[in-house]
Amino acid sequence: MIIEQHIEELRAELRNAVYKDEREWILKELASAQRHLAEEDAANNAMALAEPSE
Repeated sequence: MIIEQHIEELRAELRNAVYKDEREWILKELASAQRHLAEEDAANNAMALAEPSE
């Protein structure tokens, strides 16, 4: 599963979460997934900038 799909699934779960501890767990997982996506984006941008232009 790609990270974007995981984030969307977590958001859907959050909308349907009933219990406080469940919401807290989902929020933590969502924050972690969003950090991971940001790290991947930064790495991809760095690689794109490092490639020699033609």
